[in-house]
Amino acid sequence: MTASAELRRRYVEELVGDGLISDPDVVRAFGVVPREEFVGSGFHAGGDRWAGPTDPDFLTMVYRNHPLVTKIVDGVPVSSSSQPSLMAAMIEGLGLRPGTRVLEIGVGTGYNAALMATMGARVTAVDIAPDVVDRARAALARVGLADVVDVRLGDGYLGEPANAPYDGVIVTVGLTGVSPRWLDQLAPGGFVLAPVEHAGNHPVLRVRPGGSGVGEARGLLRAGFMSAAGPLAARYPEAFPEPRRAGEFPEPTVWHPARWRTPLDVFRYHDLWFAVGAWDRRATFAAGPAGGWGGPGGCVLLDEVNGGGAGLLADGSVRAAGPQAGRYAAEVLALRDRWVARGRPEISAWSARLIPAGDPDRPILVPTGWIQC
Repeated sequence: MTASAELRRRYVEELVGDGLISDPDVVRAFGVVPREEFVGSGFHAGGDRWAGPTDPDFLTMVYRNHPLVTKIVDGVPVSSSSQPSLMAAMIEGLGLRPGTRVLEIGVGTGYNAALMATMGARVTAVDIAPDVVDRARAALARVGLADVVDVRLGDGYLGEPANAPYDGVIVTVGLTGVSPRWLDQLAPGGFVLAPVEHAGNHPVLRVRPGGSGVGEARGLLRAGFMSAAGPLAARYPEAFPEPRRAGEFPEPTVWHPARWRTPLDVFRYHDLWFAVGAWDRRATFAAGPAGGWGGPGGCVLLDEVNGGGAGLLADGSVRAAGPQAGRYAAEVLALRDRWVARGRPEISAWSARLIPAGDPDRPILVPTGWIQC
């Protein structure tokens, strides 16, 4: 067994052992497709380091449950191989069978498309960046899938009508809303899996046509993706505030103690965060400054009028700042306790209608009126 095959075997065992992959067909695909073939040009390895195939720890870094950033423009990551556990969850969410027709928006490295094709799906992948498309095509050729995955250069907003209809659309970039073109290109019973902006995050939603130019969405799982550009990133009235960086908040002046002795794990914390966003459009993400807010960042109710706001941490504690600190802290406490009183619903317990917003000439469908199912 080669070093790559052995590391891949361990990697799959860890993903299965941690409960991150359960579908046997997905397990098999992860065990067959060599991830290193899709990051042959290297990836960002932290700091100023760019790791490539000649590095002695290259394969070890490839076979971890981490995203691998493969393209950076002006200091901003713009393309990557997504976190394997997230890819697995989304692929499982598609319910693939041999012959399933899939449209992928954002080809990335081509690894995700290769996994789906290995399971027998007929994949069309669209990306707007010529260099990304070229690298993905080359990688797919190296693993013998060039004739199986149809990679096309184009505007993802438009989908790819030439190969429609699709049983599923999978989107691998963060959006503010869903393109209605994708819904138009679905086969009967088909759906879209898309990471749609919600309170500063991009949780994955399952979206189905709702008739008369609208959609119906159901929460699926927490996720983190790079943001799209163009109409898929359009701002619109009633959108959540954009995330705030470290240092953009004053020091907290109001504190409320922890609600839970053991902090919520990352999944449960994002369930709470989603609920806060479902009930209050002022919710967003705030990176945690060194002084006072705690952790790398989290959910905050933003006071855009007076400055400051109130942050909700994973242990249920609340820290607030600004002229209206006391009021905002009280509102966050009420939202936290409302989540508890409602049975601590998961992301998958929420549904919403999608309505047109953004550019009237290239509209997007955005969630409105989240309700607990």
